[in-house]
Amino acid sequence: QVQLVDSGGGLVQAGDFLRLSCAAFGLTSSRYALGWFRQALGKEREFVAAISRAPESTKYADSVKARFTNSRDNAKNTVSMQMNSPKSEDTAVYHCAARDTMFGLGGVTSYSNYAYWGQGAQVNVSS
Repeated sequence: QVQLVDSGGGLVQAGDFLRLSCAAFGLTSSRYALGWFRQALGKEREFVAAISRAPESTKYADSVKARFTNSRDNAKNTVSMQMNSPKSEDTAVYHCAARDTMFGLGGVTSYSNYAYWGQGAQVNVSS
């Protein structure tokens, strides 16, 4: 049974930092592109970041580019996202997701292309 477990959410002050992690069980994460999506209250789910399988490349939403960094550890079957200088508009529930693909970062911004999802981690940024 495949399971993705999100962790690391919480309350953070604007301008500080926070690190989200996602552990994958029941799949070999090295085969998957791993992404992060978020959903703020009353808004639609939106793409945040993704990292491809090897050779690794990354993609970020414009709103988080240069502030968030996505990384993966295939030996530990984990993906992490370092959130630097968070803003109040980053407040949302963050979900990691896994997409079984051989095609780099193609299609990673669309949530319908992901087969597996974490339960979500709430991030609240206070200004």
